[in-house]
Amino acid sequence: MKSRYDNEMELDFLSKSNNEAFARITVAAFAAQLDPTIEELADIKTAVSEAVTNSIIHGYENTEGLVKIKATLLNNVVQIEISDNGKGIEDIELARKPLYTSKGNLERSGMGFTIMESFMDEVEIHSVVGIGTKIIMKKKINKENNKEEIEEEKNALID
Repeated sequence: MKSRYDNEMELDFLSKSNNEAFARITVAAFAAQLDPTIEELADIKTAVSEAVTNSIIHGYENTEGLVKIKATLLNNVVQIEISDNGKGIEDIELARKPLYTSKGNLERSGMGFTIMESFMDEVEIHSVVGIGTKIIMKKKINKENNKEEIEEEKNALID
């Protein structure tokens, strides 16, 4: 079977909050194939945490369902799709605004989408009320800068 990606993986898990760390670590391990910097890896982990938490807290609220992750690698870009079959988002533009939260009673900061957009190069949100939500995030792993940083570190050690 020939894939259109360099590599891909899929993961389904129950919408339990203790699975958020599992999802974050699994996607980070998969993305590590591109040899990202520590900062790039931290960005990916943070964005995945936010997206998964949104699915669990907002998508399924007090019910249980499946959260699905599909991650692909192609030409130094990691693409991560996180989806649920939860309640969906009524107003995506409003949900994207910093500090907006539909769960103020849970002391939520309302920064989930803002954080995802800050740490990833691209973020798309697709949602249908009563059907679910899919978040697609992309991050380019800049290997050229990684090589320059390694050379600078080597030179610093020599000097």
